[in-house]
Amino acid sequence: MKITTFNPMILTASAEENIRLFEELGFEKRHAPTVDIGTGTVTCTRMKNADGYCIDIADLKNMPQDMTIIRMNVDNFEEAYEFLKSKGFTNTRGDSTVDTKTNKSCMMKSPSGFAFDLCQHIKE
Repeated sequence: MKITTFNPMILTASAEENIRLFEELGFEKRHAPTVDIGTGTVTCTRMKNADGYCIDIADLKNMPQDMTIIRMNVDNFEEAYEFLKSKGFTNTRGDSTVDTKTNKSCMMKSPSGFAFDLCQHIKE
């Protein structure tokens, strides 16, 4: 398993407010795809600054408060998934994943409470 990107991700009901804050900190929007995650649609804005740091901001209208997790993109989802499960992580969706034309993902929560958005981008 190879980690291809590793950065913070903010899950929030106030995406535009957070995006403006990071723009003021020197980050620029890269792209903002909207995907169906099975329980609704989510727009996730990728931002990057001049030094190469990235942050993702996911617009989740039903979030009672902001939550920061770590986005971990990998080249082999199944291998990473099994590795994290062997360390006690659980999939917050049971064994379900979000599968779109361009990625496979799920939130994996550690026994102590921090979480990864485990993701593999699918390239055609």
